[in-house]
Amino acid sequence: MGTEYEYPKSKFNQQPHKVAIPPPQPFIKSLKNTVKETLFPDDPLRQFKNQPPSRKFVLGVQYVFPIFDWASSYNLSFFKSDIIAGITIASLAIPQGISYAKLANLPPILGLYSSFIPPLVYAMMGSSKDLAVGTVAVASLLIGSMLGAVVNANENPNLYLHLAFTATFFAGVFQASLGFLRLGFIVDFLSHATIVGFMGGAATVVCLQQLKGILGLEHFTHATDIVSVLRSVFSQTHQWKWESAVLGIVFLFYLLFARYVSIKRPKLFWISAMAPLTSVILGSILVYLTHAEKHGVQVIGELKKGLNPITIEDLSFGSQYLSSAIKVGIVTGVIALAEGIAVGRSFAMFKNYNIDGNKEMIAFGMMNIAGSCTSCYLTTGPFSRSAVNFNAGCKTAVSNIVMAIAVMFTLLFLTPLFHYTPLVVLSSIIISAMLGLINYEEAIHLWSLDKFDFVVCMSAYFGVVFASVEIGLVIAVALSLLRVLLFVSRPRTSTLGNIPDSTIYRSMDQYQNVKTVPGILILQIDAPIYFANSSYLRERISRWVDEEEDRLKSSGENSLQYVILALSAVGNIDTSGITMLGEVKKVMERRGLKLVLANPGGEVIKKMNKAKLIDVIGQEWIYLTVGEAVGACNFMLRTYKNVEKPTSIELASKKETRNDNNV
Repeated sequence: MGTEYEYPKSKFNQQPHKVAIPPPQPFIKSLKNTVKETLFPDDPLRQFKNQPPSRKFVLGVQYVFPIFDWASSYNLSFFKSDIIAGITIASLAIPQGISYAKLANLPPILGLYSSFIPPLVYAMMGSSKDLAVGTVAVASLLIGSMLGAVVNANENPNLYLHLAFTATFFAGVFQASLGFLRLGFIVDFLSHATIVGFMGGAATVVCLQQLKGILGLEHFTHATDIVSVLRSVFSQTHQWKWESAVLGIVFLFYLLFARYVSIKRPKLFWISAMAPLTSVILGSILVYLTHAEKHGVQVIGELKKGLNPITIEDLSFGSQYLSSAIKVGIVTGVIALAEGIAVGRSFAMFKNYNIDGNKEMIAFGMMNIAGSCTSCYLTTGPFSRSAVNFNAGCKTAVSNIVMAIAVMFTLLFLTPLFHYTPLVVLSSIIISAMLGLINYEEAIHLWSLDKFDFVVCMSAYFGVVFASVEIGLVIAVALSLLRVLLFVSRPRTSTLGNIPDSTIYRSMDQYQNVKTVPGILILQIDAPIYFANSSYLRERISRWVDEEEDRLKSSGENSLQYVILALSAVGNIDTSGITMLGEVKKVMERRGLKLVLANPGGEVIKKMNKAKLIDVIGQEWIYLTVGEAVGACNFMLRTYKNVEKPTSIELASKKETRNDNNV
């Protein structure tokens, strides 16, 4: 527990500092401050203060459309860099868009549509300079699995397509609403461990599902769990096509090798960025020259030329499956937000600028609302495409505009060239991209850093792999919320001791050289006191006292006289917490102990004053620091040191007798 304590020279003859009670505030002002700290921690309206109306209008336009803020300082040097970056990410966006649309059981052309309109919207409303907008594999998988459980895409393709647009619309409405209402903190409930496990599990499922394309299978399960997928693969061994498998393995090896080269030599990032488009071109030429489509190699087929058709009338607001579309939209919207904002913040940190999370939510929401009306499905800021954009030297969101123009050119003139693109190449592109999302190194890091986070991560992973994407997500979020509840309902408490030759008191678990203070038990509570943890804290404090008295009894030391509660970490307290402190005071009195409080915060002392708890505990037993509280207790102990005191064993017997009499 610590070494023997030596009393320092007393300074208690000096007047101790009094704990101040904050002046009362009007209810409206207090409510306003609470709302501001909850919803507007970044004070976005600060820039509008003391500005004339015309300037406020300009600032408002720039706030909603950041492009008008940085466009005035845009120059030719930036434009050259953005053109190179835009063309580079377009070469990645075109094959990935086609691939991910197939993953969502949607027509391949929708992948190109989704890389045209949404990037233009984001370029005007987004605050990130590096985010490259487009479709992502995980959201595509979610749409395919969740909508596929309601409507069969092969049997009723039009209804499935309309529901996909409707789900995208509601995803956008949900995302924009979170931004407008400043509720972005809801997305934070998807912890880092949850995202690592969920992304890894989804990537594993996506890779396994691509065995359909690699092996050239025509019929495949709609389930996403590993058991169903492997059963579907090995029950059709007689339908495996070796031509397709060889082609897929060759292109997969090429894609992985290109990525390996880019990782080892970052300046050669363009090799990895161009590899998917190169694979599509080479695969299409190979199939065209060898007529491989007649030998079991499936191809995309005809892609419709032209720009995005308007689909606002295709939104199925009156469908019997509307509730399913809303559910899919909310789930995919949250996942897309979590990934997009995390990616944007990561690259903003490298370039030393800030992005506004709520503005990003509004931008994501508006681009998905616009996309749902123009033949697009869910888009966000994928890491792979954004990393290529960053490495290509992008300067602003103009790189997204350049990419959109390149995709537009492709839609108008080049879509017939994709007719002979083999599906096996698209499967290889998806697998190579997904392998980068299985971050086993981060899982190992979580194990060494925090075992509970590792459990959350692996629960999400195995939930996705062995059950379904939705179940894995629910399990991970539930465990994350459970941890939050455990933090709140089971706050950490610790005993403090004195650091030698000082008046500093620190945790005895953290500092091995601290000394216990004879006759005094110092306890620190490291969390706000609410209804959820007040009962636990009352019981835990009693147990600390029991353990300390048992220790003193076994060692024959002086009996316990004072219990000091250090409240510096208690930022707030509710009525249950106030009641708990009053009950602890009574319990201590029944045990012949004195309760002392040290450093209660402003909110705590204010509520104690309103509840008259200060009068119950006594103003003279509330101190500004632990050192002053210990000094006061030591002063009282030394004042009566010449009075004959019973031993700790005799005192314990007297307390037992007193307790019996009370009963």
